[in-house]
Amino acid sequence: MKQLIDLVGSRYSCRGYQARAVEEEKLNYIMECVRLAPSAVNRQPWKFRLVRSQEGKEALQSCYQREWFCSAPLYVLASVLHDEEWVRSDGKHHGDIDVAIAVEHLCLAATEQGLGSCWVCNFDARRCHELFRMAENEEPTVIVPIGYAASADVPERKRKAPEDVFFEV
Repeated sequence: MKQLIDLVGSRYSCRGYQARAVEEEKLNYIMECVRLAPSAVNRQPWKFRLVRSQEGKEALQSCYQREWFCSAPLYVLASVLHDEEWVRSDGKHHGDIDVAIAVEHLCLAATEQGLGSCWVCNFDARRCHELFRMAENEEPTVIVPIGYAASADVPERKRKAPEDVFFEV
């Protein structure tokens, strides 16, 4: 098994997938990692839709129209349930943060299983809400395509230097 630093270092935003289906065992493992993700006050204010049907995939693809996106064999549509999220005393809502933690668990678990994934946040959320008949309190937050990468080439990722990020106070 990889060390966490190696796993984190090998995860990247995959923008091209093979037509090959993701095995149920791998998908179940990934989704169990999502289920175990922490959330503020353990509220778990989320829903994760596994989108594998052709109808569902076409609906999502109409919300984010990029060629590479359409190559994924499956998607996970993550949404926040606003009436279940914890709200800090100053009014700060934590639902988006909670969903983000769970989605990164998903992406790291996918990487561990030899799969590619990508955060997609720039999509038509209103259309997605309508197409998937979400409740009023539910907001689509992230779409994650998952599958086997079409290319073995991993793009270079630039990161800030430690001294630009970490500060002692």
